[in-house]
Amino acid sequence: MAWLLERGVLRKDMKILLVCGGQLDRDVLLAAGFENVMISNLDSQMKPGAFAPFAACVQDVEALTYGKDEFDFCIAHNGLHHCYSPHRGMLEMYRVSRLGVLVFEPRDSLLTRLGVRLGFGQEYETAAVAANGCVAGGTRDTPIPNYVYRWTEREIEKSIRSYSPWGKPGFIYRRGLRVPWGRLEAMNSRICYLLVRTLLPLLRLFFHCFPGQANGFAFVALKPKIPQDFFPWLELKDGHPVPNQEWMRKQYHFQNLPEKKQFHLRPIRHHPRH
Repeated sequence: MAWLLERGVLRKDMKILLVCGGQLDRDVLLAAGFENVMISNLDSQMKPGAFAPFAACVQDVEALTYGKDEFDFCIAHNGLHHCYSPHRGMLEMYRVSRLGVLVFEPRDSLLTRLGVRLGFGQEYETAAVAANGCVAGGTRDTPIPNYVYRWTEREIEKSIRSYSPWGKPGFIYRRGLRVPWGRLEAMNSRICYLLVRTLLPLLRLFFHCFPGQANGFAFVALKPKIPQDFFPWLELKDGHPVPNQEWMRKQYHFQNLPEKKQFHLRPIRHHPRH
């Protein structure tokens, strides 16, 4: 997170919503100097002041009750893969943020899939459920182990561009090796743990040479700045994006293109909720 503060993408005085949050998230944001943070999760038994000095609330990231652009930034740390629909969770975060989202998640790669096949990684997150006494830690924090959804850069960009088709968003990625030491140490069989411990220097060297095979990453999706980042085929009218008819006429010779700017279209509603 320090690299985003240094680049000015994040500021400590921003209004932040952290979804799928826990005590570790609170500690990291507090140590980083953030001041105005709302930490949310699905824990209906959350005690008052659970994440003090930050505020806390119960929220479903797949159906946030907040309005469009209500926060400056929205953050999720290894929580979206616990959703029924991780993409819906990401797009809800994008909807309620004014500037963009920061997400930490498992990353899909050939080496990651091989690791799952060999037992070093999980296809379904059984370890988290076991660590929570078989009462939580799975899908939507239930006892049912969630499928570990692993992301690619391409699908993130396609999802954001489909959801917000009026301007070009920005993307930032930081990739890295993430070793699940807790799970490996807790396994009854010590073979996987000893192999990873022995081969760790080689793994680090491999990921340094081939960062595209990293099994974890953080990504930032930045919203387009309106109107300067508008696509040229659009323009603003009464605060709504509408087709730029002059641009259309320069590109195409369809006979039904209007000669004058007479708008009869319903305005596009920004980020409809499902």
